Amino acid sequence: MKTLKNWQLLNQDNNRIDIQCEYHWKLHIFVLEDDIFRVVFSQHDNFRVPQTWAVTPNQTDIAWQGRDRWLPDHFSLPAYSVTEHKSGIAIETGRLKVIVHRPLWLEWQYNHDGEWRTFVADRKTGAYLFGISSPQISHFLQRNVSEHYYGLGEKTGNLNRHGRRFEMRNLDAMGYNAETTDPLYKHIPFYITHTEEVSYGLYYDNLASCWFRLGSEIDNYHSYYRSYQAEDGDLDYYMMLGPRILDVTKKYTALTGGTAFGPKWSLGYSGSTMHYTDAPDAQEQLKKFVDLCHQHTIPCDSFQLSSGYTSIGDKRYVFHWNHDKVPQPKEMSAYFHNAGMKLAANIKPCLLHDHPKYNEVAQAGLFIKDSESDHPEISVFWDDEGSHLDFTNPNTISWWKNNIKKQLLEYGIDSTWNDNNEFEVWDNNAKCHYFGKGLPIKLIRPLQPLLMMKASYEAQTEYAPNIRPYLISRSGSPGMNRYVQTWSGDNRTNWNTLRYNIKMGLGMSLSGLYNVGHDVGGFSGNKPDPELFVRWVQNGVMHPRFTIHSWNDDQTVNEPWMYPEVTPIIREAIKLRYRLMPYLYNLLWKAHHEHEPMLRPTFLDHESDSKTFEENDDYLLGQDLLVASVVEAQQITREVYLPNNQYGWYDFYTHQWFAGKQTVTADAPLERIPLFIKAGSILPLSGINLKNTRQDNQRELLIMPFPDKGSTTITLFDDDGTSFNYLKNEYLCLELKMTCSENKIDLTIHKKGTFIPDYTEISLTLPVGEKRTLIVNGITSSNNKINLTDIKNN
Repeated sequence: MKTLKNWQLLNQDNNRIDIQCEYHWKLHIFVLEDDIFRVVFSQHDNFRVPQTWAVTPNQTDIAWQGRDRWLPDHFSLPAYSVTEHKSGIAIETGRLKVIVHRPLWLEWQYNHDGEWRTFVADRKTGAYLFGISSPQISHFLQRNVSEHYYGLGEKTGNLNRHGRRFEMRNLDAMGYNAETTDPLYKHIPFYITHTEEVSYGLYYDNLASCWFRLGSEIDNYHSYYRSYQAEDGDLDYYMMLGPRILDVTKKYTALTGGTAFGPKWSLGYSGSTMHYTDAPDAQEQLKKFVDLCHQHTIPCDSFQLSSGYTSIGDKRYVFHWNHDKVPQPKEMSAYFHNAGMKLAANIKPCLLHDHPKYNEVAQAGLFIKDSESDHPEISVFWDDEGSHLDFTNPNTISWWKNNIKKQLLEYGIDSTWNDNNEFEVWDNNAKCHYFGKGLPIKLIRPLQPLLMMKASYEAQTEYAPNIRPYLISRSGSPGMNRYVQTWSGDNRTNWNTLRYNIKMGLGMSLSGLYNVGHDVGGFSGNKPDPELFVRWVQNGVMHPRFTIHSWNDDQTVNEPWMYPEVTPIIREAIKLRYRLMPYLYNLLWKAHHEHEPMLRPTFLDHESDSKTFEENDDYLLGQDLLVASVVEAQQITREVYLPNNQYGWYDFYTHQWFAGKQTVTADAPLERIPLFIKAGSILPLSGINLKNTRQDNQRELLIMPFPDKGSTTITLFDDDGTSFNYLKNEYLCLELKMTCSENKIDLTIHKKGTFIPDYTEISLTLPVGEKRTLIVNGITSSNNKINLTDIKNN
C-alpha cells in the first residue's frame, strides 16, 4: 500500500476539479450540489468499474449498462469557487467547502451563519492508501469519540455503530445472531455521522467487498481514526451535508433513485412458511391456509410461496413446477385470488448441476464463467453444487424475464420473491459478461442481485404494464430501493432477535431501505412460545412489511392460529394493522414522493432531545405514531420515554395526554402494544371488514389536536392502490389545515385529483373528553362527519 501525499492542481472542467497525484493517480472533485460533493480517484484516467448502478439523481431507473462515472448529468451543478489556501486550495459553494491540504488530506467545512466551521477531516498521517501490487484501497478519517455513526444498512447490534468493525460481503447467514453476527445479506456502504453541531453522510460507490472500522481500531502512530477499506474497485465517495440526520437520509435515498411505490395490498398481512410447499400435498396445504384464514377471521392480502413448489426430491430448481405437489398451479392461484389474496413466488438465481434446464442454459452461455476456463463456475448452493446466472449478460436477462412470464405470471403468480441471491461465488475472479466487456465477479458481486431484481421488475411491468409491481429481495445493494421490499433475512427465534431486529430495521431505514420488515416469529430455531409470538406479531404489524414466515427446526409452523389460547390477541393485532392501513399507505406514498422514512428512530424527528439518542427499543412509524414494543418476557408494564416536543403525546388507546420529555409507565398487558400519537396529528384510519379487506368503504380521521394553541398542515393520499393511474391525476389528495385555540379546533379541508374512492364520507374523531368546538370548512360540525362531495377542489 502506498500513501498519496504530493499533488498539484491540473484544471477545472465545468464542475469537476482535477488534481494530479503520485503513481499516476488523479483526484477528481465534483461539485454536484450546494451540499453534495463527490471525491473520486482514477488511475491513468481510468476507473476499475467505469459505471455506477446506484446513482440516479433524477430518480429514474438506470440503463442496464449503468451510468458513466464521469457524467454529472441531472445534478444542479451550482456555482462554486476555487481559491488558494495557505496549505493548498479551497473549493466552496454557499453551503459546503473542502480544503485540499498538502500533504494530501481533505478538510470539510459548512457555512454556519456566514462562519465556516470544520465538521470532519481526513486523517493527516495518511488519508488515502492504494495498493501497488494489489488493487486494495483505503480511506482514513479523523474520529471523535463523541460522534455517533448510523446506517450501513442491515447490521446487527446497536443502532449507533461507533466502536465496531463491519464487513460488506453478501452471505446467506441463516439463523444469525441479531446482536453480533457480521457480515449479512446486503451491501450498503453508506453511513451517517452525527455530531453535536451537524450531521453528514458518506456513500462509497464501490461494489467490492469492504470493511468499515468505526473505532474498533487504534494505532499509536495516528490520532483516533476510522476507515473504509475495499479489496478492489474505485475509491469513489459522496459527501452529503445534512445538517440533520433526516436530511442526510433523504438526500442519499434521492441520490440512489428513491422508493418504489408498491400496491396497497403489499402492506397487508402476507402469509408464508416453508412447511406448506415442502409438504407432498403442497397445493392442499396452501389452500388450507386460505380456509383457515377465513375460519379464524384473519385478514390476509397475500401469500409467499417458498421454493418447495420447485422441488425435485429435497432440492430446489427455479422455474420448475413440481406437479406432484402442485398438480394444478392455475387452479391454486385462482383459489387464492378468489379469497382476495395475491401470490408471490420464490425464485433463485442459481441452477443446480442436475437442473432440467442446466445444459440448455450452459450452452447458451448464460452462467458466470470459471476464471480459468469458459465453463460455468461451480459453487455450493442448497446442499449441492450449481452455477449462477450472469445478469450482466443481455441474453440471461431475456431468458430470466421470459421464464418469469411463462412459468409464473401466466400461472397466476402476481409477484416475484427474489431469494438466495447473495451470489456466493467462491471463485473471486470468475468471469462476468459485463455487457461484452468482461469483469471479475469480485468487482461487481452485489450488482448481480440488483440486476436480477431489475429483470424481475421489468418482466412484471411488461406482462401487466399498468399494474404497479411488487417484488421482494433478500440481498442487494444501493439502488435496490427502486425495485423491491426487503427484510432482515433468516433470523433466529428468541427474545434477543426481536429486540435487535428493531434496530436492524431502523438501520436499514436510515440507509434508504424504507420498505422493510422481519420474519415475524423467527425463521429458524424452535417455534416461539405463545408470549414471544404475540409480542413479535404486535411489533411486526408496526413495520412496512408484515410477514409471518418460518422454517422451524422442530418441524412446526408459525401461523396466526398456532396457539388457540392467544389467537384472539393475534387477530386483534392484525385487525389493528388493517385499521392503520390508510396511515401506512400514506407513509408509503410519502416515502416514494417525498423520501420520508417510514420507520424512524425517535431522534430522527427530535434531534434537540439528547435522550432520544440513548439506545432504546422504541421507534416511530411515520412522524406521528410512537411504538413501544415489548421485547422482554413477562413484561406487563413498559417504561416509555416520550420525546420532547412542544405539544406532547396522546395514548393511542385511552387518549390521555402527556407532556413530552418525560418517562411514563405504560400499561402493556399481553393484549396490547403501547402506542402514543404526537399531539397535532391526524391519522387516517379504516373501518375495516376483517372478512373482506378489499372493501375499503369507510374512512375515519383520528384528530389528535394541540392541547392549547397550534397549527399544522397535513396531506393524505389515496388512489386505486394498484395501477399507475395516479400519474394521470387519478388520485385523491386531501390537504388539511388544523388550527387550535383555547375554545375551538378549526379544520380546513381541500382536495386534489379525480379519483373517487368507495367511501363517500369521512368520520372525524376527537380525543375522549375533548370539549372544544370542531369547525370544518367554516361550519360548526354537528355530527363529526363530512361528505367528500362537500370538500372543494384546490
